[in-house]
Amino acid sequence: MQDYYLILVIILGILAIIDLMVGVSNDAVNFLNSAIGSKVVSFKTLMIIASLGVAFGAMSSSGMMEVARKGIFNPEMFLFSEIMIIFIAVMITDILLLDLFNSYGLPTSTTVSIVFELLGAAVVISIIKISANSDALLDLSTYINTSKATQIIFGIFLSVLVAFSIGALVQFLSRLVLSFKFEEKKKWLGSIFGGIALTSIFYFIVIKGLKGTPYSSTSFDILNGSTLSNYIDNNLISIVIGSLLLLTLLSYLINSILKVNIYTIVICVGTFALALAFAGNDLVNFIGVPIAGYQSYLAWVGSGVEADAYFMGALSEKVAAPTLILLGAGVIMIITLWTSSKAKSVIKTSIDLSRQEETIERFEPNFISRGLVRLGSYFQESFLKILPNNSINFIERQYIKPKVNTLILRKDRPAFDKIRASINLVVAAILISIATSYKLPLSTTYVTFMVAMGTSLADKAWGSDSAVYRVAGVVNVIGGWLMTALIAFLASGLIASIIYYFGQYGLYLLVLIVAIVLTKNYFTHKERRIKEIEEEELELIESKSIKGVIFESSKNITKFSKRINNLFKNLLTGISSKNISLLKDSESIVNKLDKDVDLIANNVFYFIKNLDEVTSQSASNFHMSVLESLENITRLTQSLLKSSSKHFKNEHRGLTFQQLKELKELEGDLELFFNKVIETFESKNYEQIQSIFNIKESVSFSLESKIKAQISRTKDKDSSPRNTRLYFEILKKTKKITDSYIEILELYSENYDNKINAWIFDSA
Repeated sequence: MQDYYLILVIILGILAIIDLMVGVSNDAVNFLNSAIGSKVVSFKTLMIIASLGVAFGAMSSSGMMEVARKGIFNPEMFLFSEIMIIFIAVMITDILLLDLFNSYGLPTSTTVSIVFELLGAAVVISIIKISANSDALLDLSTYINTSKATQIIFGIFLSVLVAFSIGALVQFLSRLVLSFKFEEKKKWLGSIFGGIALTSIFYFIVIKGLKGTPYSSTSFDILNGSTLSNYIDNNLISIVIGSLLLLTLLSYLINSILKVNIYTIVICVGTFALALAFAGNDLVNFIGVPIAGYQSYLAWVGSGVEADAYFMGALSEKVAAPTLILLGAGVIMIITLWTSSKAKSVIKTSIDLSRQEETIERFEPNFISRGLVRLGSYFQESFLKILPNNSINFIERQYIKPKVNTLILRKDRPAFDKIRASINLVVAAILISIATSYKLPLSTTYVTFMVAMGTSLADKAWGSDSAVYRVAGVVNVIGGWLMTALIAFLASGLIASIIYYFGQYGLYLLVLIVAIVLTKNYFTHKERRIKEIEEEELELIESKSIKGVIFESSKNITKFSKRINNLFKNLLTGISSKNISLLKDSESIVNKLDKDVDLIANNVFYFIKNLDEVTSQSASNFHMSVLESLENITRLTQSLLKSSSKHFKNEHRGLTFQQLKELKELEGDLELFFNKVIETFESKNYEQIQSIFNIKESVSFSLESKIKAQISRTKDKDSSPRNTRLYFEILKKTKKITDSYIEILELYSENYDNKINAWIFDSA
């Protein structure tokens, strides 16, 4: 029997490594968001800073391991065999849940996951024990550490409100003092900001963080034999004041002598601090349970008692996590941070919801977001009524935004400025560090996200045109978090019951399922990434002149035409082979293309606003005409795919041999047409446009002849109303698509001749 439990410990160890990988992939966004959004340093520099923070945080996280051993349940009430079932169930659930979210690029909370998984598995095993002993269900409180569990759960969800409120308040006060033109303020003002920010980080990360490590109880000669913890307690005020003065002076010297922007320093240090706080707080989420399982195994082996008779009161004792294990976990986290493609796929949501500039919104409004925006507007109006006019005018002056540098492309501009990035990092790091020092596992995802949302609100990033969309985004994210808690609780309980009732066979089956799911998700994600690369997204047009608009939009026509060409191939292949799956997949692809075109259409306001006055009218007309044709082509392709998919889903008769033969001919004609279009726009050799006109005439003639042929054979026995209708629809809409392409080509031909050639002549 000992061999079986040794296998369980080994499985826990393997699951811990996997959990570290999937967990970091999910949570990396939490400490990278602000620095990436502000674009203050290169990505490589940022990753080095974050890696150092993770390494130091991993070494100081042992205090949090208490949560895994006794934070949720009372270990003395469970037998060793039952404890191991709980731990295994938790790890399997955690890996499956986090990997699922990662595969679809959705951030979730690893803290909430682990807490509710522990609770779910422990509750199920407790209920089984209660039933076996014929006890009352009310006895559940003797098995579950209800006070501590309630405290932890309450702390997690309270962090949403606290993080949002404090983030908003600190950002508002900072903006009142520094305004949006903080770079123009006196250097001493920025130095004070830097001193306060760095002191806050130093106090809560170094002082509070160190007190939670095993080193806090160690005596040092340099401290006159006093322990680190006692020294900090006895000299707290002096340490804080001294740090504030020293770091403020250092900030001034860095700013004045070295000419290094102090806000950049704060962001870099804040990223380090948040990465450290993340590792210190969240490492327990990944290895706390396996370590507790390993320590349980050692205690049981040393007892000489049967697994079904040994109660796990030993877990109630304070045991430090092995330093080597913590170091190894830190190394795995750092490697994953650098190599995981999934870690890079979950960052966009938070940045888009906190972006300072007006942008294309990702979320649709709902009744909750509309209600919250209305309520917020009411409170704002009520607050302004009681404020003196002088105060209102002062606030408005401090919130005057600097002119956007339109020479920098929109995609390369920072999402928000250095002040907001600094506040995001400092406030989040402080909140997480406070929780860690009190052994309360806050959700780093909740804290960092809600701080960012709070600072966005305070910075008026949620304007009248965007508030309802961005609040909807926040509501959707929070709703996803609540679902995480519920799914984690139920899934963990289910897996625990499977292992309890089916023993080794249930366990090995679940491990096999984990292996299959991880492998499948890995390849699915990889395929999705490849597909995303192949399906290049259309880019927003940001040129100021008609010449730039023509050349820049050519890239979009090239990308668009490649995707339409592939869609037509899939359409004709799907119809020929009655492949419903291929047609449905193509529907998804064309819907994505439709969204891309809509994004450009929604950006028309910013496009026109950015244009030179001289060329504004001609460039606007050109851009909107091209856009209209792209929209027509997309909608027609959508309609074709939808009709074809519906035809075969309804089990209607397929096309006849002759119809399929003609479609094969059409495929060749269209291939030639699209390839010529792609070649022309990719090379920007618009003189080739005339040759495309000739190809189009050939395609039109081919389509007309096929329509006439189908009319002639409508009385054939092989024909049916349904397949005739489908065939006519394919031919007629294909003709409309090629006609729309001709409209685009005529626009380019006309504007190239009239605008580009004139520009070249004038330049000469």
